[in-house]
Amino acid sequence: MSLQNYSIKVTEFIIGGFDTTKNPLLVGVVILIVYIVAVLIDIVNILVIMYKKNLHKPMYLLICNLAAVDLLYSSSASPTIIEVLVTGVKTISYVPCLLQMFAFHLGQVMEMFALSVMAFDRLIAVSCPFQYHSYLTNTRIIVLTYILWIVACAFVALVPATVIRLPHCYSVIKYNFCSYAAVIRTTCVDPNYYFNLVASIVFFLSFFTFGFICLSYVGIIYFAKLSSHNEKKKIGSTCLSHLIVVTCYYLPLFIITILTRFGMVLTVEERNGLNIGTILIPCLVNPFVYCLRTKEIKNEIIKMFKKVQTSQ
Repeated sequence: MSLQNYSIKVTEFIIGGFDTTKNPLLVGVVILIVYIVAVLIDIVNILVIMYKKNLHKPMYLLICNLAAVDLLYSSSASPTIIEVLVTGVKTISYVPCLLQMFAFHLGQVMEMFALSVMAFDRLIAVSCPFQYHSYLTNTRIIVLTYILWIVACAFVALVPATVIRLPHCYSVIKYNFCSYAAVIRTTCVDPNYYFNLVASIVFFLSFFTFGFICLSYVGIIYFAKLSSHNEKKKIGSTCLSHLIVVTCYYLPLFIITILTRFGMVLTVEERNGLNIGTILIPCLVNPFVYCLRTKEIKNEIIKMFKKVQTSQ
C-alpha cells in the first residue's frame, strides 16, 4: 500500500540532526561565536565600502555583494542550529522551514554567482587594465548584480515549489536544519527522483560557475605571463584571496551534492558536519581574507578604529 495513504498534516518539524551529538551546548556555543564573528566582520565590510567613496569601485562593490550573500547564507540556518544546540528547542514551524530552505539555497546559488563575477572582474583587470574602468563601471556592476539575484531567485523558487505539493509521512527532520534534502525525506514519495532533479540543477550551476572561474584563471595566468615582475606579484596577491574563497566554498559543496550522487556514502553526522562547514567556513573566511589581503579595505578599517579610539 502506498505511503501516501498514511500521510499526515505537518504544522511543524522536529529537527533531529543533533540527537547523537556529544556536548551539544559546547558545540552550539562554538558555532554561535563563529557566527557572531562572521556577521560582525561582514557588516563592517559592507559599511566601510558603503560609506567610503574611494571604495566605490567595481571590485569593492563585488566584495560588498559577497558580504551581503554571506550574511544571507550564514543567517539562513545558523540561528536554527544554535537554537537547537544551545536551548534544546528542536521544533520549527512549516512555513518558516520552507522560508529557511529558500534562503539557504538562495545563498548557496548566489555564492556561486558572486564568486564567478569576481573571477571575471579579475580577468578584465588583468587583460585590459587601461580599459577596465570603461568596461566595468559601477552602474554595470550594480545592474549585473541585480540580474544575478533575480536569476538566482528564479532557480531557487523551484525548491519549495516541488515540496509544497507533496504529502508528508514524517515530522522529524534527520538533518540539522531545513535543507531541501532534509524536507524531502519527510515526504511520502521516493526521494531519489527529487534528489536527482536538484542534483542536476546544482551540477549544472556548480560546474558552469566553477568552469567559468577556471577559464577566467586560465586567461589570468596567460596575461600574467606577459606582465612585469611587480605586476605579477600584485596579480598573484589579488587572485590568491579569491582562490582561497573559491576553495572554501566549492570543496564541501562538491562532496555533499555531487560525489554523494556518484556513490560516496556519508553518515548523518558527516553530512551534518559538512553542511555546517559549508555554511560557516566560507562566511567566516571570506570577510577576513578580503579585509586582511585587500590593502584599501584594511587601511580604511584601521582608520575607522583609530578615529573611535581618539574620540574616546
